[in-house]
Amino acid sequence: MEPSLRVVGAGFGRTGTLSLKLALESLGFGPCYHMAEVIRHPEHLPAWESATRGEVVDWTALFRGWGATVDWPACSFAIAIAEAHPEAKVVLGVREPRAWYRSCRATIWLPSHLFPLRLFLDRMPGFGRVQRMAVELIWRRGFGDRFLDEAHAIGVYEAHLAAVKAAIPADRLLVFDVREGWGPLCAFLGVPVPDRPFPHVNDTASMRRGLHAANALAWALLAAPVVVVAWAIGRL
Repeated sequence: MEPSLRVVGAGFGRTGTLSLKLALESLGFGPCYHMAEVIRHPEHLPAWESATRGEVVDWTALFRGWGATVDWPACSFAIAIAEAHPEAKVVLGVREPRAWYRSCRATIWLPSHLFPLRLFLDRMPGFGRVQRMAVELIWRRGFGDRFLDEAHAIGVYEAHLAAVKAAIPADRLLVFDVREGWGPLCAFLGVPVPDRPFPHVNDTASMRRGLHAANALAWALLAAPVVVVAWAIGRL
């Protein structure tokens, strides 16, 4: 079977990857792979864990049946994935570096570092292993356990952009800010511009509220046994 992947999303998370996923699927380039798909497809985890360790992965087999990919974990291997799919076009999502860093730190960095939310997620069936893979790939190997050093993190971000631009021919690459909307994306992919707004989802404020609500719930669940024991002792 010939490779089916037609678009490789090379931008880091928090460059509008979920919005880009919805846009690509709306344009007929779906289904689009995203970090959320790793949770839905646990059979893919061994491949991502192997890739994280630097081992060879059959990217054609992993993405067979998928029309596009965006976000982590795939963006960490975007150049290799593009090489395995020579007919696929590459969309490099970009964002002003400091805005990207602030958004990343306020959202996707939190679940793996916010106690007790990390504790509960790490023990959730079907999620804990995904989180451990993501922590190893993104925060430890990608950012060298130095994501809180803003200058270092932005340096990693900018080095990734430079590496993709150097590796992918200009006629195969679109450097894209989702705020530009349909125009550049549709022109690059050779499809008509839809008569509907470009999707803009998963903004920092709403995602941060959700994460803190989840962390508050985790604290409540952690405290519940203590409350029950204290109540029982008080009844003695």
